[in-house]
Amino acid sequence: MVFENKNVLVTGASRGIGKAIALRLAAEGANIAIASKSVEPHPRLEGTIYTAAEEIDKAGTGKVLPIQADIRFEDSINAAVETMVKEFGGIDIVVNNASAITLTPTEQTEPKRWDLMHDINVRGTFLVSKACIPHLKNALNPHILNLSPPLNMDPRWFAPHLAYTLSKYGMSMIVFGLAEELRPHRIAANALWPKTTIATAAVENLLGGDFLIQRSRTPDIVAEAAFHILKRPSFECTGNFFIDEQVLAEEGITDLERYSVNPKQKLMNDLFV
Repeated sequence: MVFENKNVLVTGASRGIGKAIALRLAAEGANIAIASKSVEPHPRLEGTIYTAAEEIDKAGTGKVLPIQADIRFEDSINAAVETMVKEFGGIDIVVNNASAITLTPTEQTEPKRWDLMHDINVRGTFLVSKACIPHLKNALNPHILNLSPPLNMDPRWFAPHLAYTLSKYGMSMIVFGLAEELRPHRIAANALWPKTTIATAAVENLLGGDFLIQRSRTPDIVAEAAFHILKRPSFECTGNFFIDEQVLAEEGITDLERYSVNPKQKLMNDLFV
């Protein structure tokens, strides 16, 4: 039970990768706080914070705390952190998973979509991290993990969807900065990104439907990589831009077929890799 008595905050954990990470850490004994907006079922998006909490509770032995929070707003973030600390007594790990996506060229990007992506991906990640830092300073092996890509300045990642790329790279730059800023406090800050597309609602609804789902891996591979990153000593493991496959290879896990939605289909690389 590697994470027994560890207190973990995961944003955007009502479904997809966030929920998978919460489930994996719960199975190792962690107390999980899931902070998301979804409290009512959505016709195109599976799950709420309450249905996710039920699954996580069954998967683990620790406590589970669903918190309705909108990380676009500082008051909502601070209230969520305060609620978690009051319930669990502290924060050991923060997983900044919440994210918005719109893959449009500049002329087709509406201001409200720009604002949404930057408010959640950049501003939200920054403010969640900021609110948690005072509590992470008191933890024994504190980690911040952002679900964001390696910083790759190849123009092909900018031209098709400039606004989205800027917002995700903003999350990665937060890792770049916090890793150095928090080094004296032995707080790790790392990024994790999948090698292939992952079978999530975003992939199905926005990117490629069932065609791409069949050529994707399940969120469990990202969760497994996160598990191995977050158990590493925080003072040794910081400032990294991890790819899930590489993390698992370092752990001696090379047979990844079980993570494929359809092992008969060729996998599709994700963006930015």
